[in-house]
Amino acid sequence: TMKNPVPQAASLLLEKLMLLVHIRPLPAGSGRETPPPAPGYYDTSCFKRGDLLEVPRTLFIHFGIYLGENRVAHLMPDILPSITGDRRQIQQVVTNKRLILGVIARTASVRVDTVEDFAYGGSILVNHMDRLFEDQVLASEEAARRAEKLVGATAYSLLWNNCEHFVTYCRYGAPVSFQTDKFCETVKMIIRDQRSVLASVLVGLASIVCLGVAPSTTLPTIFIPFFLWMAG
Repeated sequence: TMKNPVPQAASLLLEKLMLLVHIRPLPAGSGRETPPPAPGYYDTSCFKRGDLLEVPRTLFIHFGIYLGENRVAHLMPDILPSITGDRRQIQQVVTNKRLILGVIARTASVRVDTVEDFAYGGSILVNHMDRLFEDQVLASEEAARRAEKLVGATAYSLLWNNCEHFVTYCRYGAPVSFQTDKFCETVKMIIRDQRSVLASVLVGLASIVCLGVAPSTTLPTIFIPFFLWMAG
């Protein structure tokens, strides 16, 4: 028997949205953030200035550019830079609440953190994306300088300006996000599947709430197939 595809598609949609939001999971039974590892947890002797650091998570991959001396520049959604200029507050580790509000408000910052704060206990891959760009890899010092020039508040978009766009611009000269490409292909697959009309409605609503898509162009796409489904 064929399983109902609607719950599966909705679950896949939620997974892909969280993939781009970069939410750090909280420990079971706890309402507090898990503290990052203590300094020295990672061996930074194998990192070179300008390296692209990649931290695989369960639902997403986070990226940063190593600047040397245990410092990593990375783009994080954050509401705080849009409401205060207090650098001491902004520099504190971004909480899930700040992060989610930053996604909703589409604000972020390119910040410099320790390797421990950046990786948050995850394993680190070094220059793993170089194989995809071959001859496009810039000089290490150029990559690091690009990252340093971009430090500060910036606009944020789940699809068009996330942490992967930041690092690929710095190291390869062009902002690219393979996670975004996979997400868009998933959305297209769900919308094409007539059995997943409910999921396509959820996709459209999520695009309005989270991605800022214009309702005038999105609503017909959402509700026409939904009404056809209801009529059938």
